[in-house]
Order: sequence, then structure tokens, then C-alpha cells
Amino acid sequence: MTKKKIKFFILFFVLGIISGIIIFNFFKTPKQSIPIYRDFAEPVKSFSEIVKAVSPSVVNISTMRTLQVPPTLEDLFESLPPYGNSQGKKWKEMSMGSGVVVSSDGYILTNYHVIEQAEDIKVTLYDRRTFKAKVVGVDPKTDLAVIKIDAKDLPIASWGDSDKLQVGDFVLAIGNPYGLTHTVTMGIISATGRADVGIADYEDFIQTDAAINPGNSGGPLVNIKGEIIGINTAIFSRTGGYQGIGFAVPSNMSRIIKDSLIKDGKVVRGWIGVMVQDLTAELAEKFNHKEPYGIIITDVTKQSPAYKAGLKRGDIITEIDGKKITESAILRNLVAQSKIGTIANLKISRDGRIYIIPIKIEQLPSDQFIESKIYRKNYTESENPFKGLSLIDLDPSMAKQIGVDPEDRGVVVYRIEPGSPAENSGFRKGDLIMEIEKQIIVNSSDFQRLIQKISKGDILVLINRGGKKFYTILSTS
Repeated sequence: MTKKKIKFFILFFVLGIISGIIIFNFFKTPKQSIPIYRDFAEPVKSFSEIVKAVSPSVVNISTMRTLQVPPTLEDLFESLPPYGNSQGKKWKEMSMGSGVVVSSDGYILTNYHVIEQAEDIKVTLYDRRTFKAKVVGVDPKTDLAVIKIDAKDLPIASWGDSDKLQVGDFVLAIGNPYGLTHTVTMGIISATGRADVGIADYEDFIQTDAAINPGNSGGPLVNIKGEIIGINTAIFSRTGGYQGIGFAVPSNMSRIIKDSLIKDGKVVRGWIGVMVQDLTAELAEKFNHKEPYGIIITDVTKQSPAYKAGLKRGDIITEIDGKKITESAILRNLVAQSKIGTIANLKISRDGRIYIIPIKIEQLPSDQFIESKIYRKNYTESENPFKGLSLIDLDPSMAKQIGVDPEDRGVVVYRIEPGSPAENSGFRKGDLIMEIEKQIIVNSSDFQRLIQKISKGDILVLINRGGKKFYTILSTS
């Protein structure tokens, strides 16, 4: 073998080894096996930078209020002359919370319950300076408030878009739990759009497992970009402390409330004049509704925007301005946050057909809600085919007792047999039955006439309970 052939063979052999190593490593370490933590390495390292950037805008709020309890029998004896009066005992209560600076000239956003009934409000900044604060405006319906201190050139944090949040996103909660100033906790977004929690009238809460404790209220919830995406408001707890479930008002709602309070000292909300309820599978079937989402109109206020636009009881709202409506809280919040005078396009389903209805947003009347009252008066029983229900015609005096509009029509439930289908279906004394299977009930004669035409089974019933109208299914089988 010549030297030239030997060199060629050696070169070929070396090239083969190199090629084999490359091919082996390529198949051994495919692209999809790159550790997932590499994508999150930079955000994790930057948490400390986020805290340094946001913390200067977070403040400690301490309040003082006077509480009074009714006098005891001992107090009454001690109050006899010449010992004093019988006003009961008073004491000063101190409480603490958090807030976030929203403008460099001293406006601070916090929770309403942090400064509620406060006689004195003190704000301590990150640099330990202390100021007295005054209340600019409050909104109990969202549990938010704005206060102001006499200071300038304060650091502020940037705001994020809470509509872009996804379950699983990292978040940081910054506040003063139990008076421990500028405490930072980390967690994730556990859920979004939490409503009917029972904390406020307008609820669209972000749920997080970041540790939130008493004193965190009013502090910011921030994302890994250092943007405020919520205002920490409440916790779910059986002990009073952290149990992994906290709630924050989303930033998009908070900013609207904040701007309105600073500008006008109050919140002006949009209104269209409908009463609605969430859709169930049973109700969807009764209304011939094929979509898996939507809410049902149970009443339309006379002369309201909805009334003028032609909306009717039984219409199912599925979208507003292209946004799907999966529960009543979504519509309520979107309408409330809409600018007065703007036109919203509602997509509705009526008798299985789809319509787009433009509707003008008006200001929410202050006297819209009527306090619900319990109907306690006894009347002579008149039997009816609905097992366990005894009914009587509505009159003006009774309408006042049960908290409904005197112009409403229907029959009133005044007795329910325990264990009857009506009780099991959720009927109560004082309920006003206004419709059966979409047929209007004016009096007991109408009721008797209609139910004789209905066979046993699932029956659609419209109820008015203390002014709130909703559909329910009564099973008589």
C-alpha cells in the first residue's frame, strides 16, 4: 500500500469518527430536551430587581377610629348620678394596611375597608417619611379608595394589563402584613374572573396563592415585569391568616375607579336596565339556545336603554362588543366600566334566532336597587295543582311587604309544604310567580288556567324575589 493510500485511509477514518460523534450527539440530545428552566432563568434572577423597582411606591397606612359598644347593665348602674352618663364604653382602635402611590404628587390607591370610618390616617413612605392623609374618594362597591398626602416627586410603579393574565403566571404581593413593612411574597395566578365571592358588589377578582395576610390589603400585586396587575383586597381563611387563597381587584378595573375618584371624587357607572341570571343546561334547552354560554334577561326596566332598544325578558345575551358573556358578572362589570353615552352592540339569542342590537349606555340610577323584605302575613289557603304551594293574588299592600314593584303582576307564595317539590326547587314564602312556561300570570285565575294545560315534568317559572327576577325549573313529577 502506497503512502498516498495510507494517508487517504487515515483521513477517511478520522472523518468517519468525527461524523459519528456529531450524529450520535445530535440524536442523543434533541432540541426538545433543552431544560425548561432556561426559559425562566432570567425572570427568576430579576425578582430582586422587580422588588427594588416597585417597593418605593408601596406605602404603609395606619388609621385610628373610635368604637363604641352599647352599655351593659353594670354600665347603666354606674352611669346613675353622680357617676356619669349611659353612653356605653368607647375606645380607640388602631389598624394597618397598605397602599400604592399612583401619582408623583401624592395620590395613593388603597382598599376602602382600610380607611373606612377612619378619624385619622397616617401614611409612611418607603424612605420612612410620615404624612397625614385626607380621603379623596371611596367606592365601597369595589372596595377601593383614593387618599392624598402633601408630597411631591414620589416614585410610582407602572400599570399592567390584567386582561392579558393567564393562570400560572408568576406574581409578587407587596405590603405590610401584621405591620411587617414591605414584605414580599411570591406565587402564581390561581384563577381569574372570580365573581360572587361576597366581598364587593362588583367582583372580577384575580385569585392567587401568593401569601396575603391582614395588613396586605391595598398593596399591589405585580407581574414579573414589575407592573401592577391588581390591588390585594381579601383572603379566604378559616383562621384569619394565610391559607393559599387571596383575591385582588384587577388593574384594569382599579385604574378606571382610581381615575374617576381622582377626577370626580366618586364613581359614575354605566347602566342599560336589565336584570339577568346565569344560564344552565336546563334553561338553555327550554329557550332553544344552542350555544354553551350566555345569560338570560329576566326583567327590563321601563324607559331604560334596554327597553328603548327593544330587549325583552327571555332574551339571551351572548356577547357585548365581541366579548363573550359566560356569566352575569361579566356583563355587569363591562357595562359599569363603559363610558356614559357610548353605544354597545349586544348579540342576543331570541327564540333560537340571533340578533345584534345597539344600545346606549346611560348612568346607573342611584335608587335602582330595592331592599328585599320578608313577607310574614298569613292568609287563607287556596289549593293549587303545584304540590306543596299555596298562593294568593298580589295587591299593593302585599307588594310593599315582599319588596316588589306595585305595578308587577302575579301570584304570591304564602305557604310551602316541607319536603315538597316546590321547596326542593328553592321556592320561598313571599316569592311572586310572574310567568309559567313564558306565559304571563296576572292573578290566580290565570295561574289555574295555565297549569291545567301543562303536563307533569320540568316547568319553567319566572320568580320575583324582593325585586330580583330570575328563572327556575320546577319539577312536578
